[in-house]
Parts: sequence; structure tokens; C-alpha cells
Amino acid sequence: MVKYYVLKGREMVLKSEGEQELDVQDLDLIAQEGVVVDRFSEASNEIEVLNLQDLEHLPAGYVRLPIRAYIATHSAEDVGQVSRAKALLEWRQNTRFCGRCGARLKDDEKQTARVCPDCGQIIFPRIEPCVIVLVHREGKILLAKHVQRNQDIYACIAGFVEAGETIEQAVEREIMEETHIRVKNIRYFGSQSWPFPSQLMLAFNADYDGGDINLQAEEIADAQWFDPEHCPASPKPGSIAYRLIEASKRQK
Repeated sequence: MVKYYVLKGREMVLKSEGEQELDVQDLDLIAQEGVVVDRFSEASNEIEVLNLQDLEHLPAGYVRLPIRAYIATHSAEDVGQVSRAKALLEWRQNTRFCGRCGARLKDDEKQTARVCPDCGQIIFPRIEPCVIVLVHREGKILLAKHVQRNQDIYACIAGFVEAGETIEQAVEREIMEETHIRVKNIRYFGSQSWPFPSQLMLAFNADYDGGDINLQAEEIADAQWFDPEHCPASPKPGSIAYRLIEASKRQK
């Protein structure tokens, strides 16, 4: 069944009554009332997306909701579709001109891609792999408060995979850079699409292997070892960071 989305930034639109999802008539009505930046569909993943300039002047009967709140309460299938919609929207906004020759790109007629009409370059949606790691030490876990977050939340160490790295090397490097801790026994936990804007989160557990916490000041405001049952404010349901921390409670 096709899912219909109205998106702007990190928010989406639902019907006010019971926060029901939208249908194509809703998209048409909302498009008439707002300034449309983009509208596209992807038949293979059964999504249609409307992007507005802002969500300040929605018609009566509709409400704004943070996408992260939707992710926390819906099924894996629903989360996958809204994540795809959000990621494709960001990619389309950021991929309008050819990086090789500068010509304006067009949508490919057969696949989800953009093609340059001048030089023929084909550009597919971008995915940015990231590692996220929960480090264990004698029944405690390492959580950090990140400088760039605007909330007082402690979470797992995370970062982007760099060119030429293996995933395991990225795990070791990120933890060393941000806390100066060495790890061993790196174990895959799971993955999650995180469309803010286009990350693929690859989650791991790892064991402490030495070193004292020494913070990378431009990235980490604080990092400490916590009892999993007595953690400070941490990520909310819906994120793989939450799943990592919750799983550590069961392992204790």
C-alpha cells in the first residue's frame, strides 16, 4: 500500500484526529495551501512525498509531528518507508547539479537516480555509513554527552566510517579519538537507517582494553562509566542507541 508523506526538515504531517496517516487527497489539499518545493513518488517502495517551504500554514485538520517521534512508535515497515522518504528528499534537495560538468540534473526515467543530460553521469542516492558502539567494562557501559547535541543526553560513541577503513577500524578509531579508550572483542549488534539526513547506523558492542578517559573537547562534553540500570538521560525508543543500552541491561 502506498504511503503518503508531507515532510519539512525533521517534521512530518499527519491528520489531527488520532494522528492518522495521509492519503493522496490530503497531499493535494495541503499542496494547494502551501508553497511546494518538491513532490515525487517511488513506485518500487510505494511512497509519495510532498515537500513544503514551511509547515506554518497547514489547512485545518492536520498536525505537525517530529519524525523521530513517529519512528519511536511505529512498525519496522512504517519506519523503513518514512526513512526512505526522508532520505530521498534530502538527496534530491542536495543533488540538483552535476558535479562533473555543472549541468542541471534530471530524474532518471527507469530507476531512482538522477542523470546529467550533458555528460551522462548517473547519480544514485547517497548513504553514509556510521558506526555506533557501546563499550563494556566490568558490568558498566561507556556513555558520552556530545557537544553538538542541544539536549543533556548521554549516548553511545558514534561516528562516520572514513574512506579506506574497515568497519572494525572505524570502531577503534572513533572510540580512541573521542575518549582515548582502547577496545577489543568488537561484536556486531544490528543496523538502522537513520535519515537525518542519510546515515546507515552499524551498531556494535565492544569490551574495554585499556586507557583512561581523555575527552576530544570539540566533540565530547563528558564521558563516564555507568551502571546500565542507573543511566542518565539517554536516547529514546526508536533509535538503535536505545536498543544497545536496553540490551546491556539484560546482559548484566
